Amino acid sequence: METLEFVIYPDGRVQEKVTGVVGASCAEVTAKIEAKLGRVVSQQQTSEYFAQEVVVQDATVANKNTFSDW
Repeated sequence: METLEFVIYPDGRVQEKVTGVVGASCAEVTAKIEAKLGRVVSQQQTSEYFAQEVVVQDATVANKNTFSDW
């Protein structure tokens, strides 16, 4: 589940936290919001940012056993 959390401080600073988004695609999720909020002062990536999406591949192997008539 993707979650965006915003903390707005009395001085106007906004802290944004994204969870549930794997890889650098979180930048795509937040780009329009950050453009409306103003200048980004700093960013700190989480372990989810550096994770890679796991792609499951299904491989079926046909095994033919043949026996000789020796």
